[in-house]
Amino acid sequence: MTYALAFQGLTLGYDQHPAVQRLHGEIATGSLTAIVGPNGAGKSTLLKGVVGALPPLEGGVSFGSLKKEHVAYLPQQSEIDRTFPMSVLDLVAMGLWREIGAFGRLRRAHKTRIDEAIAAVGLAGFETRPIGSLSGGQMQRTLFARLLLQDAQLVLLDEPFTAIDARTMADLIGVVKRWHSEGRTVLAVLHDFETVRAHFPETLMLARELVAHGATGKVLTAENQFRARQMCEACAGPPHTCGRSAA
Repeated sequence: MTYALAFQGLTLGYDQHPAVQRLHGEIATGSLTAIVGPNGAGKSTLLKGVVGALPPLEGGVSFGSLKKEHVAYLPQQSEIDRTFPMSVLDLVAMGLWREIGAFGRLRRAHKTRIDEAIAAVGLAGFETRPIGSLSGGQMQRTLFARLLLQDAQLVLLDEPFTAIDARTMADLIGVVKRWHSEGRTVLAVLHDFETVRAHFPETLMLARELVAHGATGKVLTAENQFRARQMCEACAGPPHTCGRSAA
């Protein structure tokens, strides 16, 4: 099986302090993988490194047969400025920017695709609503509609189901499973292990360093969870001591 992503001794961090260290491994093409780990484990940092928002301190990331334009990224909602005067339709239409450019015109075919994406996430009739007036679940549906328009082969999701209602979560998991059935590669940072067990066949557990990666049932063991907590607690001290007590 070919890989969509390969981590080659990847170290990422802030102000030269590592948040992800010496990560090796591959994400198989077409896989549906959860990234889990304790708070401060480097999960969100890893996604930022993949999309190039955070340059490596050491090592690197390769994309196999993919190019960076084949990657779509959903950040945490807290990173999005919802005070910006923008409608649902405007935000969703941003998913077409690679096709039409920053100042390109939306043609009839584009508008049809935007309408279809909005309907696919259950927001038909919300097109003119300002994003600042949306609930958390409605905002997440809007962001998923934007991802649909990007039509990416590799989809990165950072805490996609946090602070949303159960119905929205079920609908968005349906979108994720549709991507998986189409052969796309999906990598999602998640906290709820029950959601991971129910819907994600593969899991990568981080504690700044790799704890385990493979079939979800074999990764989400009590032993691995305990080891991950130990490793993150060891990283709470000076950066040069990170991981030593958990070696």
